Amino acid sequence: MDVQLQHIKKSYRKKAVLTDVNLNASGGTCIGILGSNGCGKSTLLSVLAGVLAGDGGAFLCDGKDLFADPALRAKTVGYVPQGTPLIEELSARDNLRLWYGKEQMEQELEDGVLKMLGIDEFLKTPVCKMSGGMKKRLSIGCAMASRPPILLLDEPTAALDLVCKEQIARYLRSYKRSGGLLLLTTHDATELSLCDRWYILKNGTLTPYHYTGDLGDLVKAL
Repeated sequence: MDVQLQHIKKSYRKKAVLTDVNLNASGGTCIGILGSNGCGKSTLLSVLAGVLAGDGGAFLCDGKDLFADPALRAKTVGYVPQGTPLIEELSARDNLRLWYGKEQMEQELEDGVLKMLGIDEFLKTPVCKMSGGMKKRLSIGCAMASRPPILLLDEPTAALDLVCKEQIARYLRSYKRSGGLLLLTTHDATELSLCDRWYILKNGTLTPYHYTGDLGDLVKAL
C-alpha cells in the first residue's frame, strides 16, 4: 500500500493552519506527527478523516484520491480523535453494534481486535461509567470495524495509565505488523517509540525529524 499526502491546505477564515502538507508512506509503518499545541496536528487528521473539509490537495492511497471518494475513504481510513466519539448512555456492546454486524462483532470479541483490546471484559459497562482507558480502547475498536488499512490517531494514550498505554501500544504494533499504516499525533514517549518515522508540523508544513529518544532535543525542535 502506497499513501501520499499532496499539497494539503486548510485555513480558518484568514488564518492558514495547513499551507502545504506533503508526505509519502507505505503499509506496515507508523508515522509520528509532532508539533506544539495549536500547530494544526488535529486539524490535519480531521481533514484526512473527512471531519473537516480541506481547502486543497490530495490524499492518495494506491493512486486513488480519497478526498474525491468519500465511500472509499470510509472503508480505507479509521479515525480515533482526542475526544470520545461514543454514546455515553450506551454500553460498550451497544456502541459496537452501531459499527459492527452481530456475527462480525462476536468473532472479533472471540479472537480479533476487540479481544486484543480487552473490550470483552467490559461489554455491559455504560460509557458514562468507564475509565479513560476503557473509552479509548472502545473508540479504537469502533474505528476498526471496517478493518481499515489506514488508522489515524490523535494522541491515543494521552492521560492514560501505564498498563492501558501498553495494552493499546501492543495492539498498534500488531496492526502495523499486519501491514496497516498508522498516522498519529503525539508527545508521548511510548507512542514515539512505536513510530518508524517522525515529522514536525510547523508553519503549516511537515519537516522530517530524527527522534533519538531525547525529549529535550524534541522540545527544542518544536
